[in-house]
Amino acid sequence: MTDTETGVPRNPLPRFEEAEGLGPQDAEFVEDLVAVLAKHGNLDRFGLCLLHDHFPLRAGEVLVETNDPVARTLHAHVEKADRTQHAKASQWRFVPHAGREPGAGPAGGSFQEIMLCTTLDLCPGRTDDRDGR
Repeated sequence: MTDTETGVPRNPLPRFEEAEGLGPQDAEFVEDLVAVLAKHGNLDRFGLCLLHDHFPLRAGEVLVETNDPVARTLHAHVEKADRTQHAKASQWRFVPHAGREPGAGPAGGSFQEIMLCTTLDLCPGRTDDRDGR
């Protein structure tokens, strides 16, 4: 599998049922990650998510997140990458240094966007009514 924007080979993600969540064995890793985020002032900007697939995306497709702040729900659906109006990435995936070309893509190709969101529907929430009241 290859990323459609960067051409970088991408390993398939495990299905949700097979993906291993954080556990006690990850304590040192999380402490190190927290220290790096704090060092760069990003502790309140980034976190962790469990990378997984529920279904494969075809070449030229992207996963898009929308929401309904009144119902307090999130929705994800597939769109064609060249036709989507959803322009703001909300999730990224790291790319191993060995599998990429120097200078390829953002941050030298060290990450790939895996989910997009839009400011058109005020994702990730309304500024005037964030809690639905």
